[in-house]
Amino acid sequence: MQFWRYFVVLLGIWFFLGACGEEEPVKKIDLSKLQELPLVKHDNAITYAYLPQYAHTVSYQRHHLVMDYLAKSTGLNIRQVFPDTFDEHMNMVGRGLIDITFSNPFIYVKIADRYGARAFARVVESVGKENFRGQIICRADNQQIKSLSDIKGKRLIAVDPTSAGGYLYPWGLILERGLRARDFSEVAFAPGPGGKQEKVVMAVYSGKYDVGLIREGTLEVVADKIDLKQIRVLAHSPWYPGWVYAARKDMNPAVVAKIKQALLALDIKNPDHQIILKKAGFIAVMPAQDSDFDVVRRLQTMVESKAEH
Repeated sequence: MQFWRYFVVLLGIWFFLGACGEEEPVKKIDLSKLQELPLVKHDNAITYAYLPQYAHTVSYQRHHLVMDYLAKSTGLNIRQVFPDTFDEHMNMVGRGLIDITFSNPFIYVKIADRYGARAFARVVESVGKENFRGQIICRADNQQIKSLSDIKGKRLIAVDPTSAGGYLYPWGLILERGLRARDFSEVAFAPGPGGKQEKVVMAVYSGKYDVGLIREGTLEVVADKIDLKQIRVLAHSPWYPGWVYAARKDMNPAVVAKIKQALLALDIKNPDHQIILKKAGFIAVMPAQDSDFDVVRRLQTMVESKAEH
């Protein structure tokens, strides 16, 4: 039996070598003409994406009940997709591969201004507020940092240049205090795909960086991974608009209206809805329009104007 197995393998190699004989013309490949193949929707499902601020497992755990609820309430075929990065999320909206996007307001103004996405709803945070804010953290035992005025010259890590709570909001506060990027020994962003909020906390917890910028609520997400007593919140940013639901440009308005109506119907007093909302990390959904986020556009302009000064 063993012999026949070897014989079959050798016979396959012989045929393969024969197929690569000298008579076979060499084919040259021009690598300069490589093209990126477009992603294609495999079905007629409406695609729904949660900006990957946390790991994909967290994104799924938080939103799969919302997905199930929307599918049952609207009768639509809705499928969650998982971009790896903030840039990929925006790019997919621009290419029509994400129909419904749930993102931070900084990403929203970018996809609205670049690709024509339009806000139709926003969430009420679990703390009962329509807005949310960022936090500036350090290790609790860092004796060199007692307050925000002590972070000059330190190593700072933020979530992503397009993160609202994990960069824009707290970085705006730092700029208003008169500090600039050049005043830090290092300004870095969390590497790799997804889970960037957790990575910032872990980078500060491990001592690799002195100061971290995260959105409020992140520490609860990592409560089972680290001793939260080892992290100190130095400051909070001002409050800004919370996370937003938006539809891609040219999406059927009737479909958007149906999804909006279902989201607005979520009621924290309904036991079935309470489970969905609690998992998703918010307590209600309210109507929204593009102008709600003009305050974020103004903050973005301020931050960009001080980038080189």
